[in-house]
Amino acid sequence: MKKIVYIISVCLTVLLLSAHIKAAPAHAKEKFVPKAPDLEQIREDVLNPASKYYYPRLFAEYARNETVMNLEDYRYLYYGSLFQEDFNPYRHSDMTTRNEELYYRNNHTRAELDSIIYYAQEALADDPFNLSQMNYLIYALRARGKVNKANIWQYRLNHLLQAIISSGTGADPDHAWYVINPRHEYNIINFQNAVAKNQEYQEPYFDRIDVERKNADGKVSTGTYYFNIRNMLEEYYRKFPDDLQ
Repeated sequence: MKKIVYIISVCLTVLLLSAHIKAAPAHAKEKFVPKAPDLEQIREDVLNPASKYYYPRLFAEYARNETVMNLEDYRYLYYGSLFQEDFNPYRHSDMTTRNEELYYRNNHTRAELDSIIYYAQEALADDPFNLSQMNYLIYALRARGKVNKANIWQYRLNHLLQAIISSGTGADPDHAWYVINPRHEYNIINFQNAVAKNQEYQEPYFDRIDVERKNADGKVSTGTYYFNIRNMLEEYYRKFPDDLQ
């Protein structure tokens, strides 16, 4: 069951990306080309009460289980969290640890599925963009027959992944994907059915990750992805200057 949900997540993400990059719906009348986020503009808008992207209002819309938010809304939602006072990309909760241990068991009882749901919800209350916990939650909700709730979380997960991938191509430092959390680098890689083989920090503010992927013919291909973590580090050290010492 977990593998099925995993494949669904990958397929939906690819489909969503294709829809925006190749041919947007006719009513939208727009095409999307991957581009780096304008983080100064995002900062200005999410902190401005008069802006439609004012963060408390934007996050409230997200929390209402809306499925009408578009890619640009999600880009503001994701990157706008950098500029909130509770931003901490290295936060970790006991609920996250408990859920990881439980999720990776081979089979789950109903009680265990309910525990996965509870732990995931608690973890997400502390860290709303914990993409791994979202995936666990979707799996457990579907397994318990709560399809509508699972679909809402699937929409959120797909669009958050899409927001990250829309920030570049990942092919080189000039077109690196921007992330607000180092764990999201591995989420992006894993949700593309690839495995990270080596990671290293590359000056001045990039993470380089070498990956392997098994192709449909069984052959293994390799690749390298780049992630821009400049703003993540700047905001983290602004809020936690003691960690510079």
